[in-house]
Amino acid sequence: MNIYIYIEREREKRETEKGEDEKFDALKDDDSGDHDQNEENKSQGSSKRKAVVPGPAEHPLQYNYTFWYSRRTPSRSTSSQSYEQNIKQIGTFASVEQFWRFYSHMVCPGDLTGHSDFHLFKEGIKPMWEDDANKNGGKWIIQLQKGLASHCWENLILAMLGKQFIVGEICGAVVSVRFQEDIISIWNKTASDLATTAHIRDTLRRVLKLPPNTIMEHKTHTNSIKMPAPHSLQNDSIHTTIVYDRVFL
Repeated sequence: MNIYIYIEREREKRETEKGEDEKFDALKDDDSGDHDQNEENKSQGSSKRKAVVPGPAEHPLQYNYTFWYSRRTPSRSTSSQSYEQNIKQIGTFASVEQFWRFYSHMVCPGDLTGHSDFHLFKEGIKPMWEDDANKNGGKWIIQLQKGLASHCWENLILAMLGKQFIVGEICGAVVSVRFQEDIISIWNKTASDLATTAHIRDTLRRVLKLPPNTIMEHKTHTNSIKMPAPHSLQNDSIHTTIVYDRVFL
């Protein structure tokens, strides 16, 4: 089944049902930026859980994917170790139906506050530069005016799940909510493959319906690791990227 058709059908159903205000407790604001040991142990023990597979009559995806969430206090510097401890794993899904069970109860990126991030990565890949699947790759980055993050994030992840990108090359996607602007990025595993990287850029332009003059930056994770700055997904300032300030429907 086409993932876009399924999501639209489920949205129509949900509009007639109650319970719209239910959200994952894990996504509630936490200004401390710290989480207890139970959350860390829960994340570390995720590899021991039962394998996630499509249910009977469900529509399988080509890969399993995992939703993650992170939040930090802007004034605190973030090392690789502390950043990893701050990531919360929301859950893993293997089918269109399982994706919707998570996504339909998640807070929209535009409703998050402070320095918060949603990550959607293939199962087994952590949303970190240093992960084996990411370390030789990079990411395309687009800055957004406030108010556009939810729309662009949904278009991006549906395109990723719907195999509109070169699926084997994609590691995951991130939406980063900041005080004055928001940022979306899509991560690929081979930064040295210029042809594939350019193809991902062109697909990103198409699925987000970006204006022709939108400039996107591709940043390698190797360069990001070398930079003496806070950790990977903060992206507080990307000076060469024009802010995407309009949605073309």
